[in-house]
Amino acid sequence: MKIIEAADYRGMSRKAANIISAQVILNQRSVLGLATGSTPIGVYEQLIEWYRKGDIDFLGVQTVNLDEYCGLGADHPQSYQYYMHTYFFDHVNIQEKNIHIPNGLARDITAECADYDRTISLLGGIDLQLLGLGNDGHIGFNEPNGSFNKTTHRVALKEETISANARFFDDPKGVPRYAMTMGIKSIMQAKKILMVVSGTGKADILDQALFGPVTPLIPASILQLHPDVTVVADEGALSQIRTHGLI
Repeated sequence: MKIIEAADYRGMSRKAANIISAQVILNQRSVLGLATGSTPIGVYEQLIEWYRKGDIDFLGVQTVNLDEYCGLGADHPQSYQYYMHTYFFDHVNIQEKNIHIPNGLARDITAECADYDRTISLLGGIDLQLLGLGNDGHIGFNEPNGSFNKTTHRVALKEETISANARFFDDPKGVPRYAMTMGIKSIMQAKKILMVVSGTGKADILDQALFGPVTPLIPASILQLHPDVTVVADEGALSQIRTHGLI
């Protein structure tokens, strides 16, 4: 595992975007696993800036997203389809046919999840998977649990996650209680994993995830077993790890 420290959020975003940019430049047909949430926004902004300068081309890139809320369509402002188009896809030259996100309005969630895993397999797997880190150690919507869920599946969101997401909704009652997410197996099969973490609020859980026991109670801890993980984090997020002298 490689840990890269940045001074602040902007530096973290730039360093992470540089890793993604290098992946795409070296392989113009890369399959990128993408994440949503507040932390990756700066990464996408940096990639857009470099695209506009002509430094990077997304025409041949395929993308697969980690997750989507059940019950939200692509036109819902809080769906992850909408997020990805707002913060990234609408600003670069990626082809719509190359964008893959679970269908939140699918009638048969089990079939949708199986189809999504099949799509990832047909693409040849994920070359680089971008991850954020939840306050409780979740990655994607793989919540703390008694076991590591393997494949794409529907998950009942924890009350803590629902509460954290409520700030994005005008009506807290409208916050989805279920989501579809790539499973731990799907994430771990990515050839490379890039996790971005920002702020002192994530310092304790980042410490546990990277240097504590591997346990489904902290899903991100499984990343310790992956052969090619890079963590890009700012000083705040790494503050607790640094006090232990671990970096």
